[in-house]
Amino acid sequence: MRLSSVLGALVLGVFVSGCGSEAPPPAPPPPEVGVVTLKAQTVSEIRDLPGRTTAYVIAEVRPQVSGIIKELLFEEGSEVKAGQPLYQLDDAIYRAEVENRKAALARAQATLEAAKLAAKRATELARIDAMSAQEAENAVAALQQAEADVKAAEAALRQAEVNLSYARITSPISGRAGKSNFTQGALVTANQTIPLTTVQQLDPIYVDLQQSSSEFLRLRQDFGGGDLNQSTPVQITLENGMRYPHQGELKFADVSVDPTTGSFSLRAVVPNPDRWLLPGMYVRAVLERGKRENAVLAPQRAITRDPRGNGVALVVNAENKIEQRVVTTVRAIGDQWLIADGLSAGERVVVEGLQKVQPGMTVTPVEATPARTAETATAP
Repeated sequence: MRLSSVLGALVLGVFVSGCGSEAPPPAPPPPEVGVVTLKAQTVSEIRDLPGRTTAYVIAEVRPQVSGIIKELLFEEGSEVKAGQPLYQLDDAIYRAEVENRKAALARAQATLEAAKLAAKRATELARIDAMSAQEAENAVAALQQAEADVKAAEAALRQAEVNLSYARITSPISGRAGKSNFTQGALVTANQTIPLTTVQQLDPIYVDLQQSSSEFLRLRQDFGGGDLNQSTPVQITLENGMRYPHQGELKFADVSVDPTTGSFSLRAVVPNPDRWLLPGMYVRAVLERGKRENAVLAPQRAITRDPRGNGVALVVNAENKIEQRVVTTVRAIGDQWLIADGLSAGERVVVEGLQKVQPGMTVTPVEATPARTAETATAP
């Protein structure tokens, strides 16, 4: 029994010593992260502002004389020219007034001819003392009265002719006519409140921009403190995201801030030959003023936000360790942020694997290719 116990103890000791001689398992390799190396670039100095379109010229068409609409002479929504007839009123009463004034003028002219002959005879008779001076003076005064009556009759005739011409209502400007608020047979009155129709000139067209006073200060700062009342190029983006093919110009900046809203007004003039822009449309206006050299752009996926709302990026340093940076962004350019502070050209920012790393960790950086980035972005 004693020998067997000794042999068992020896076997157990050999087994234990054999197990203790094995090497510990190797440490896991550093996690792999996708990075993008930042580069210095040249970007345009632009501001992206919201706005709405407004007609360049608006004319509300109203009758200047009263009458019944006899005929509509245009198609609603069509292009009309300045002076083109739009409505025809029943002008019978105005034609009769013109004829009456013509007759009154003819009567005044006939009276004038008789007064001329009487004044001539009276002057000759007074010269040979065949008529008293008083009678001669009365004849001359009658001539002058007849001349005044002719001028008054001519003025009345012109007034009647003007009223007759107002019965044919024309467009005051060239542009696109809106819907008609009155139909054939409707009674309209001179200078009524409701317009017959509205004509709007749409080429060019205004784009009105409303911005806060703080945005105004940033805009002036971005434009070097210069006056905004100048021909600054403006590129328009439609509300469906399409880039408008014609470039406009910034023509007007208001001189005061609205105290009720704290905003100020900018106005751009944009060509509109194809009538793509209609009054009231929402658009975005991009104002460009020069280039910014050595600008740093970072992918938007590389920038997160801390609880305070500050931009944060993870950077892989020269020792392949993670550093956390507080980043200040200026604006978005496509799928990238324009960086004002916190990142420099040549640094590597993490765009893939953000959830599995922390500041101070050692990682294996792998440059993210565009194809790989797109694949990662669409992965579930």
